[in-house]
Amino acid sequence: MKPERFHRIAERYPNLRIAVLGDFCLDRYLEIDPLKQEISIETGLPVHNVVNVRPQPGGAGTILNNLCALGIGTIYPIGFAGADGEGFELWNALEKLPNVQMKYFIQTPDRRTFTYCKPLVIEPNKPPLELNRLDSKNWTRTPAGLEGLLKENVLAAASLVDALIILDQVDLPETGVVTQGLLSEVHGVTRKHRELIVLADSRRGLRGYPPLMFKMNAAELGSLTGAKGKLDQAQIREKATELAQKNSHNVFVTLAEGGIFGALPTGEVQHIPALPLRGEIDIVGAGDAVSANLTAAMAAGASLNDALELGNAAASIVIHKLGTTGTATVAELAELLVNAGRR
Repeated sequence: MKPERFHRIAERYPNLRIAVLGDFCLDRYLEIDPLKQEISIETGLPVHNVVNVRPQPGGAGTILNNLCALGIGTIYPIGFAGADGEGFELWNALEKLPNVQMKYFIQTPDRRTFTYCKPLVIEPNKPPLELNRLDSKNWTRTPAGLEGLLKENVLAAASLVDALIILDQVDLPETGVVTQGLLSEVHGVTRKHRELIVLADSRRGLRGYPPLMFKMNAAELGSLTGAKGKLDQAQIREKATELAQKNSHNVFVTLAEGGIFGALPTGEVQHIPALPLRGEIDIVGAGDAVSANLTAAMAAGASLNDALELGNAAASIVIHKLGTTGTATVAELAELLVNAGRR
């Protein structure tokens, strides 16, 4: 991508308004100094001494972090946190981010805050080593009253924004933000606001979702379309095109080291290869960076090819940031795209 084309897209970002609907969680990084390890007198077990704690928004919050890094003008998180210590940390972390408006985010005593607690062993001149993660989740159905409030917030935000990104992060259906009832509300919103860009992603796959823009990996595409075995690139092209035409919305398929496919309802399909690796990698957060950059680019009027290039470049930047769930800034994207264009 030529620098002037990228800057024409990026200069529109400060005027965009984007909502992120989904499961916001707290990523709490516990930085451990192995030189300070002790043995517990009581248990005889090793004690990992934490010398720094880094809380940041995760899950849908990772998408939001990437939108902030792009300088999107107004960002609305739509979701919930518990009335607990983790919820306080999550709310505080979200509220501190630039251009984030909290009017549609709910703090409730009826749920606990979805938390990924990530112990990291930090040693000089070595990549961070992540130990076993400690997760806190909800295991019961999202209360009807809370679901009703979320529906109201989606309806209110839809009239204000240029785009909506949906991320379903929970493992157990109906226990998070993106319930079937909420998806019905989203479907109604898209019929009312036909110009609204809505991109959906779910770790459990998108079966049962209304017709929206879908973002998924190749395995999820195969499962959704009933394909058997691992899909090759020709099959991905075919299945993605069929799905885009069936839903009358774009379909995006990420392929890790294989790059990314985009299919339009018109039958147009583009494939952007992955950029070369530049060192050690950590793939956490790459998919969310793709979602944020695809959506921002489309809302800014980018072509399919340009949106795919930006999503691909963002993933390349994020995977090279170790020990954190990273983001890709406009400056980082500009530098990488210019360098890629020189090869």
